[in-house]
Amino acid sequence: MANWLTGKVKSINWWNEKLFSLVINAPIKMFKAGQFTKLAMRIDGKRIARAYSFVNSPQDQDLEFYLIKVDNGDLSCPLASLKPGDEVEVAEIASGFFTLDEVPKAEQLWLLSTGTAIGPFLSILQQQEVWRSFTKVILVHAVRTLKDLSYQALINDLCQKHAQLKYVSVVSREENPLGLVGRVPNLLDSGELFDFCSIIPAIDTSQFMICGNPQMVKDTSLTLNQMGYERNRRRSPGHITVEQYW
Repeated sequence: MANWLTGKVKSINWWNEKLFSLVINAPIKMFKAGQFTKLAMRIDGKRIARAYSFVNSPQDQDLEFYLIKVDNGDLSCPLASLKPGDEVEVAEIASGFFTLDEVPKAEQLWLLSTGTAIGPFLSILQQQEVWRSFTKVILVHAVRTLKDLSYQALINDLCQKHAQLKYVSVVSREENPLGLVGRVPNLLDSGELFDFCSIIPAIDTSQFMICGNPQMVKDTSLTLNQMGYERNRRRSPGHITVEQYW
């Protein structure tokens, strides 16, 4: 059973009509970048809880979460209606193994995400560990339309601070003048993603972290499997670490 703490909403930032970020102050236990916690609200006398990954660095006292407002969503709609000063329940202890200490060291780290699943990667990129462990880091964010490309200021700041970081936006439903068009598995299979980055991956130099909806995770993992990359497991280190974000 989770130990619930009372958090206070500090701010809510809307990126478009569906996507928003919620910033909360709550005295939770220290977490690792890439982990998630649970947010909850009492609705009609019943606690409704869902898991959300941290966007913020573990050193940041402001807890930030990147959410999508789902039509008639049991929790996303009430969360979307919160205002600064409102209260929300937060689980005290974070969970999850989608963290860098579960990823073998390598030259290249490919961070492949869709939608709000970019959140844990932004948390990871705000830690020094990633820059000590990898020579090249490629952040790929796949969305439907250009207006879904959130956190551009933070991403630009990270790119300016760290020359080894390459950011690639992928849009599936319209033209993308600064990035690629399509789906991540197809761009991997065709080699277009690697050509765009001017980086050639290899079995002995690359690690892939995949975070997104189940179909994206499945298809991307299968594509990488066909290229010779294997699932990373504690007893048998490989090249692919996944988190389903749904």
